[in-house]
Amino acid sequence: MTATSTKALEGIRVLDMTHVQSGPSATQLLAWLGADVVKLEAPTGDITRKQLRDLPDVDSLYFTMLNCNKRSITLNTKTERGKEILTELIRRSDVMVENFGPGAVDRMGFTWDRIQEINPRIVYASIKGFGEGPYTNFKAYEVVAQAMGGSMSTTGFEDGPPLATGAQIGDSGTGVHAVAGILAALYQRERTGRGQRVNVAMQHAVLNLCRVKLRDQQRLAHGPLAEYPNDDFGDEVPRSGNASGGGQPGWAVKCAPGGPNDYVYVIVQPVGWRPISELIGRPELADDPEWATPEARLPKLNKMFQLIEEWSSTLPKWEVLERLNAHNIPCGPILSTREIIEDRSLAANEMVVTVPHPERGEFVTVGSPLKLSDSPVEVTSSPLLGEHNEEVYVGELGLGDEEVRLLKSNGVI
Repeated sequence: MTATSTKALEGIRVLDMTHVQSGPSATQLLAWLGADVVKLEAPTGDITRKQLRDLPDVDSLYFTMLNCNKRSITLNTKTERGKEILTELIRRSDVMVENFGPGAVDRMGFTWDRIQEINPRIVYASIKGFGEGPYTNFKAYEVVAQAMGGSMSTTGFEDGPPLATGAQIGDSGTGVHAVAGILAALYQRERTGRGQRVNVAMQHAVLNLCRVKLRDQQRLAHGPLAEYPNDDFGDEVPRSGNASGGGQPGWAVKCAPGGPNDYVYVIVQPVGWRPISELIGRPELADDPEWATPEARLPKLNKMFQLIEEWSSTLPKWEVLERLNAHNIPCGPILSTREIIEDRSLAANEMVVTVPHPERGEFVTVGSPLKLSDSPVEVTSSPLLGEHNEEVYVGELGLGDEEVRLLKSNGVI
């Protein structure tokens, strides 16, 4: 990046009043896109600074991995002086993001009407668990959102319980949706000059990511879902294990030596059946009318993948991958978390990055998945609690050194 170039969101100030994961994941993306994200924390700090610590008295990985590239200030917004300072921060911001419980910011005295009075151009984004209705005041957590957004009922095997996915689709998935809404509101502001409210609910974001299951719910009215390996269908989309859920059948097949992640996921396209039949030592199946067409194979998907697994289970997953890829057969090894952290291509793509930290030395985190040619991202450390109090309160808001000392001794910052 040249000295004269700017980041995509350079000049955009974000007042980050979020905590835990759904909100911080959104504001971290905004920071990576070049926004100046000022994380406003209570004097005690974001609760995740102390959660799941691996080192005593050092910010946890939970916090550091969700708050890179931000500045941190502390403020007790329950005090009168704290409310006055918050008003000034809102006046100077382009975006305000919060994920408190429903009505919490209103009860602080900062309703949307009041915020608009302070700054008509501000984009005010809220992340909640649910939309308006009977669920509004339910407490929302990652897996609660998965449960109520359609993910858990369709994840797992037919004869087992509903399962949560390891991907944080309820929290970080909602954060990505919030970023989309914020960027759209900023773009609209260019035409109207006005800010607006952005509301994103975790249940809604999970549902948006489960749309193919709602597609299949409607298809059930016209008979069984042929691409599912299930034998029986009721009036709800069943759990279908590792079935692809798309137009081409897929499954995770075992590989040698049989460890918990010694699997390769294989998609069987029509064009791929002949090379697969040759690889597994059953070339006659390519022309056998019982196996030769997708229509013939659909009723016996379990048997088809069993035949493939009899071959794959004799080979390491990387060799299975190599042989399948040689024939352009869509496939991918199941990568463990350790393998991902050690993956050279992910490091080369700056998706797994090592970041220096003033107290823990360094930590490994996920880099930005958004790659902009004119706005490259350098991931920098999460801030220490209140690290930028003087920079913001004295340098930008113009408070005196003596007042800042008093605010600290009085518990306002």
